[in-house]
Amino acid sequence: MKSGFVALAGRPNVGKSTLINNLVHEKVAIVTDKPQTTRSEIRGILTNDDLQIVFTDTPGIHKAQDRLGARMNREAADVIQGVDLIYLVVDGSVPFSKGDQYVLEMVKNAGLPVFLILNKVDQMSKEQIIKNLASWQTKYDFDEYFPMSAKFDTDFQDLVETTAKYLPEGDLLYPADMISDGAENFRIAEIIREKVLECLEQEVPHASAVVIESKKFRKGACYIQAMILVERAGQKAIMIGKKGSMIKKIGMLARKDIEQLLQKSVYLELFVRVEEEWRSKDSRITEYGYGGANRTL
Repeated sequence: MKSGFVALAGRPNVGKSTLINNLVHEKVAIVTDKPQTTRSEIRGILTNDDLQIVFTDTPGIHKAQDRLGARMNREAADVIQGVDLIYLVVDGSVPFSKGDQYVLEMVKNAGLPVFLILNKVDQMSKEQIIKNLASWQTKYDFDEYFPMSAKFDTDFQDLVETTAKYLPEGDLLYPADMISDGAENFRIAEIIREKVLECLEQEVPHASAVVIESKKFRKGACYIQAMILVERAGQKAIMIGKKGSMIKKIGMLARKDIEQLLQKSVYLELFVRVEEEWRSKDSRITEYGYGGANRTL
């Protein structure tokens, strides 16, 4: 059989997480319309009779403003070096930029087969798609080109079959029934953080982190207590909302998704605490599981 690792690389908000979720037919990575949603390597596993592909979603490569951003960029670079194939995912609906050039150079230096995934073609005309593909062809000799809409396409058979041709012969890398190797607590924390990102604007969601304080199973239900961390007292007030309205909304939305993940009733309690400048502290970034927390600092 064929088995191997495929890294999804690209700038923030190009659709990497949406693509990996649809490839493995399950939500393994959170998705929002805000940049830097993905903070850590997320793996989704696709297994067929004669094929296993481990797709690795990486943090969007961006101009870092703090230690967390620098850690995220380094993790993306590290992941790219340790796979068999790279999907360079780009937003075809926006012009090529310096950020695209930076990511392209990183991918080139990996010395691996690279597929260009021209995403968001649902926002483009046929003429724009052809023009953009021709433009990207002048920038690098990609091994394959795939224009697509990660959000709306439902059949990725051609992409999967073509990917298999570039992977080595090998055994299963994970059990055949495993969809993600992400720890359950981390996946729950990410669901809560996704709802924070969806419900709040400006700097508040980006300054937040989520830690699972306790998780207990009793009588067919799961009781979870989670702490949302922010960097300033003003952010805490916004997170809680008037008479607790915002934290209740976040909890309600998160609970529904967590119940789907765990396949049981969930009782969720959320708390908010100020942890000043945690995004600039390596110890805190690692403790919260972000920016390559499981890698050597």
